Amino acid sequence: MPAKKEKVQIVEELKDRFANSKSAILVDYRGLTVQEANELRKQFREAGVVYKVYKNTLIEIAARELGLEDLIPYLEGPTAIAFGVEEPVAPAKILSDNINKLKKMEFKGGVVDGKIIDVEGVQALAKLPSREELIAKMLGSMNAPIANLVGVLSGPMRAFVYALEGIRGQKEA
Repeated sequence: MPAKKEKVQIVEELKDRFANSKSAILVDYRGLTVQEANELRKQFREAGVVYKVYKNTLIEIAARELGLEDLIPYLEGPTAIAFGVEEPVAPAKILSDNINKLKKMEFKGGVVDGKIIDVEGVQALAKLPSREELIAKMLGSMNAPIANLVGVLSGPMRAFVYALEGIRGQKEA
């Protein structure tokens, strides 16, 4: 069991992670093999997500100090937290994919931008497109009117060229 000084450091680390992350997803990780846990950690590292197992009592202390008391009821059984530092959707997406694939873990709840969300909220978050997908869709939407304008403006020119080609074909015949 960690000494009191180490516990205080862990609580401070938790408070810092909650404060500086865009999302924090709590998950019950029971049933994972070492290989599955390592694969999950690898996916999190690649996505810039911090994933760590904490004692519920230390999470509770950090939650109380940050005013996140509504998070405490979700602290039953073993708890791991995936912190979305850069992308709020990434931890929920990765966990959702693994939960669907492995059928071993389950969501407990989470925090997004300082607001507590339940299991349904986490599942809804996992279904949202990532930041990159949203940017691509927005750029596609912005590009569509320009592409349509080019098509419309080139239409009369194309018709003129076809007419000239038709006249040329008649004169040759």
